[in-house]
Amino acid sequence: MPEQFAPGFALGRAPAGLAVFRSPRWLPGGNLQTIWAARLSRPVQGAAPVFRRERWDTPDGDFIDVDFAFEGPDEAGRRRPLLVLFHGLEGSSTGHYSLAMADEARRRGWTYAVPHFRGCSGELNRGPRAYHSGDFQEIGWILARLRAREPAPLAGVVGISLGGNALMCWAAEAGESAAQVTRAVASVCSPLDLAAAGEAIDRGFNRQVYARMFLATMKPKALAKLAQHPGLFDAERLRAARTLREFDDVFTGPLHGFAGTDDYWCRASAKPRLHSIRIPALALNARNDPFIPAQSLPRAGEVGQVELWQPDHGGHVGFAHGALPGHLRAMPQAVLDWMAAQ
Repeated sequence: MPEQFAPGFALGRAPAGLAVFRSPRWLPGGNLQTIWAARLSRPVQGAAPVFRRERWDTPDGDFIDVDFAFEGPDEAGRRRPLLVLFHGLEGSSTGHYSLAMADEARRRGWTYAVPHFRGCSGELNRGPRAYHSGDFQEIGWILARLRAREPAPLAGVVGISLGGNALMCWAAEAGESAAQVTRAVASVCSPLDLAAAGEAIDRGFNRQVYARMFLATMKPKALAKLAQHPGLFDAERLRAARTLREFDDVFTGPLHGFAGTDDYWCRASAKPRLHSIRIPALALNARNDPFIPAQSLPRAGEVGQVELWQPDHGGHVGFAHGALPGHLRAMPQAVLDWMAAQ
């Protein structure tokens, strides 16, 4: 028997005070909800956030860039809670969901940080690698450095799409020790089953629109990486790649210690590890996300203490709300309400 899902964000009974999402009638279907949010939405209600960037040298001689906003004490002179967001595939601090989350952090008086995965801050990284969906070691190093500058565990960490899968892998690997770093973690529209998501994005409409969009930036960056490190991979195979599977088989997998796509998608998926998470954790996935088949989503009996929110609508990091032109406050408000309650 299929599981029954209550209206709104929550799987089962919604926690008290939770903002309930309902898809607007003028934006039906997962593809429209995804594309409208990314291209036409209004992610910020007021002025756009002004970020301050720090460049951090990594232990392996590379670098990442971290963007901060809303720093300094609050009006009462107290230190602000720190919220961290890990972006998705080819994302950054200026993506629609990053800005929408920034707007909600500002509204609550929280400091906000967006670490960029390698090569995603506008400048190609130096090392013979990029980033990948299961990079929990990188997540752990970044969070440890952020925690070292805070007097208490971080207010929360949110991972969007790819970033959420990597974040959940970190939380599972860290176990009980994760509580020393952050009070809670949340993944939003994350491909927790990478094989199911990869196969979905490489088919039909998804392949023509989304896979092509991602490859349009990933392939030039990979070729620039090859110019930095000649012989790193087969350039002709990469140029011929027309799907994420083909790209991951020649680039992402081998550069990050995997035998190929199947090994990467299997070993880097967070879904089999969720039951090992020992801190408050939330996994939000719309059931009409075009990237992630609903039947691949985790079920309550598989995830230990992880809370599952699986609304019928929302698309891939869409969750538009209200009348035209609409806004994207519903998801950040609901997720940060949940975090504040932890």
